[in-house]
Amino acid sequence: MTGPPAETTPVGIPAVTVPPTHTPAYGTPPSGTGPAPEGGEPTTPRPPPGGGALLELEAVSRAYGEEVVVYALREVSLAIFPGEFMSIVGPSGSGKSTMLGLLGILDHPTSGTIRVAGQDVSGLDDATRSRVRGDSIGFVFQQFHLIPHLSALGNVETALLYRDIRPKERKERAYDALERLGLGKRASHRPVQMSGGEQQRVALARAIVTEPLMILADEPTGALDSANAAHVLEIFESLQSPERAVVMVTHDLTVADTAFRKVSMRDGRIVADERQGRVVESAVGDPVEDHSR
Repeated sequence: MTGPPAETTPVGIPAVTVPPTHTPAYGTPPSGTGPAPEGGEPTTPRPPPGGGALLELEAVSRAYGEEVVVYALREVSLAIFPGEFMSIVGPSGSGKSTMLGLLGILDHPTSGTIRVAGQDVSGLDDATRSRVRGDSIGFVFQQFHLIPHLSALGNVETALLYRDIRPKERKERAYDALERLGLGKRASHRPVQMSGGEQQRVALARAIVTEPLMILADEPTGALDSANAAHVLEIFESLQSPERAVVMVTHDLTVADTAFRKVSMRDGRIVADERQGRVVESAVGDPVEDHSR
């Protein structure tokens, strides 16, 4: 394996060879599982057998306040399967940010059940939830959240710091992730020496280096110009695999329409769930009119 170059010079954004995209495998039987040992702590979630969902919300609500209760999310059910490239879209106040926190196991539901690879994570303690989240989900944020004084390689390595991995292997895996996104020659550069598109790709490399079940992106193109945004969306599409789902949360309908499945939200509910322009069901099981044409 080729390691990071000893010296690099600033260059423009290199062309990224995008691998052939996978056809969304809705319900494709995944492989591997991670059941909890009897009487012990849950193991790292792996895709359940028999075509099960990677992540599932069942009748989930999230409410705030005591005397005056405000529902940010109300009785939402959603299943995300291996191979999916999904967008969750809605205006401000629609509940998509609350949905993001629940999908990312960053928040507790007021009621309902959240499952990761068939494992109920709703009632787990914070330490176990953090471990499940770290092993199962790769996050990409609008503002990149890169550490300024670290190189691109160092930033990607941070995702592996608390794993039982030797420093040499950690560095190799981080470099491989950067190379996959066309940034091998920029591995030694700090964020200030990189364009916005390059910084977002470093954030993507950090998200995939742990080989998560799902990549969850919050407004991933919000801080990019149109050319870099289009480039990043191509990369997101390429990150699908038969075992992994890619989910983008956005307010931008143009970005949402690039996904193979689009979930629309309004007033804390799912109002439409479309796969490649086909009508599926609303959260309450009623047919929803397809407005994509």
